[in-house]
Amino acid sequence: MTVYAFDETRRLLICTWDTGLGCVAAGVAELPLTATREDALRLADTLTGLSRQLWRTYTHPAGATDSLEVNTEGWRRQGEHDAFGTVIQALKEPNLPKDGYLTQSYIRVEEAAHRVGRALHKFDDAALAEQVIADVEAELGAVEHAERGDLSERAKQAVMLTRADASPLQVNAAHDLFREQPIGSEKLLHEVDPTAAAVAAAHWLQAAATISAGLMECDPSEVVVAADELEALAVETPTRVLERLGSGETPRDVVLDLIRTAMTAAEGRIADTTSLPDQARISLLDPLRPAHDLLEDLLDGIHGCRLLFHEYSEYDDDPEELAERLDVEFEAAVRAEAEANQDRLR
Repeated sequence: MTVYAFDETRRLLICTWDTGLGCVAAGVAELPLTATREDALRLADTLTGLSRQLWRTYTHPAGATDSLEVNTEGWRRQGEHDAFGTVIQALKEPNLPKDGYLTQSYIRVEEAAHRVGRALHKFDDAALAEQVIADVEAELGAVEHAERGDLSERAKQAVMLTRADASPLQVNAAHDLFREQPIGSEKLLHEVDPTAAAVAAAHWLQAAATISAGLMECDPSEVVVAADELEALAVETPTRVLERLGSGETPRDVVLDLIRTAMTAAEGRIADTTSLPDQARISLLDPLRPAHDLLEDLLDGIHGCRLLFHEYSEYDDDPEELAERLDVEFEAAVRAEAEANQDRLR
């Protein structure tokens, strides 16, 4: 999300967001000399709160729920997104205290916009209001671009968020990055949505495990455990993913289930109470950063498959040239396997 702050030295309202490679900042508006420090900080705080609610509609889309029927979670999420259309009007004409009472909305996006509007109202400055409104319009546009799978410019901050759904456009973008480098690359961590990247990574892990398992003459679900004996790796999560993929589940279904379970845990709830007796943790993933945690573990699993390929391949090459040749062969074999089963990503 975008964080707003008050630069006291320049009396400037600024905003900043993380791009995955670092944070960028931009000026929003100069504050009038009559503005108090308290009012400036309140405006920055309410804008940050609005951004948080706007981006929550991205991370928690209505389409990731089971139903949109009235009073369901999906219905509430859809209501939050529908409130995008009320934001600018709320900034211009916020609900203000009247006769000791204040009307507040149950819709978090709408109420967050009214809070910004009330903070702006304290300044009574048309130029400031115009600049803040322009920035909020840019924030609304960034969320909508991210929803469409376009993570350019301000929407780039989506690479730092975990989403309970995966854009097909972003899955394809991650898949293309794996085509270039089947063992994964840093671009997966800061150029694409992490949930979508994890979907593609699960597919490529299955391909890599199939290649290594062929050399070892074992089940693909056993390869990460075996590779852990060669080098310390994340074992539990990639192994569980391989087991589920081996049973016929798709990469998308497995990844979204794991991530949604972790997101539910982050909210203090348990996604499936019947699973508790069978597992030590309520989530395999870090609830604070589930998509990134999963992506890192899956890439670790692919690295383990590479280690096994080196260990079990027969060769009589010059040792100095061997590693490079085996990497080329491993990547070619994994690429061919992944492409041959590309329909699993649909």
